[in-house]
Amino acid sequence: MEVLPSTPEEPTPARSTGTRLKRDDWLDAAFNAAVEHGFDGVRVLVLAETLGVTRGSFYWHFKDHADLIAALLERWRAGEAASNQRMQQPASTDPIADLEILLDAALSHGGEDLRNMRFELALRGLGRRDPTVASMLLEVDRARMALFAGKFVCIAPDAKTATDLAALFYLAIVGSFQALSRPQTAHATKQYLLEIIGHYLIRQQSH
Repeated sequence: MEVLPSTPEEPTPARSTGTRLKRDDWLDAAFNAAVEHGFDGVRVLVLAETLGVTRGSFYWHFKDHADLIAALLERWRAGEAASNQRMQQPASTDPIADLEILLDAALSHGGEDLRNMRFELALRGLGRRDPTVASMLLEVDRARMALFAGKFVCIAPDAKTATDLAALFYLAIVGSFQALSRPQTAHATKQYLLEIIGHYLIRQQSH
């Protein structure tokens, strides 16, 4: 982790209007850096330069680099928990259609959805060398698996099959992230993935 002096300086105005940066401005900049360069690219001095402030501004909101990363991960985790909660509610009374809508949302490509995919890929890279991050990701994975199993139980013949289908469904989504996380990926790739995952893991279960 990056280590910098902890004595705060007077924060420099962030914009010509004289308004000062908020905590979320730093978190947004850290998120963007992780998307573009991975977590090794989330460095306080670089973020300060990007935001047009001195690093003293940083210490009004965070104790150190580790505190910034912890706050960034907690914001992501809370967002995932809220998203998971929203998706608990069926998007359709037809369980097949409900799963297809969920799949489409998971594979959304472009704009902020693309950035979220790339951030999660960077986060999973960090989790391979950070046990705390790995533990958080395991918690998120388990919550997603429980959500998917709850959806598949409506179309599967038994609970075990629902759990197995949920595992395959999640693996397919995670694998799709790799293909869809590149900005130049064609729209046709997403449509192809939606079709094969939807056909083999969702619609086939209604036969």
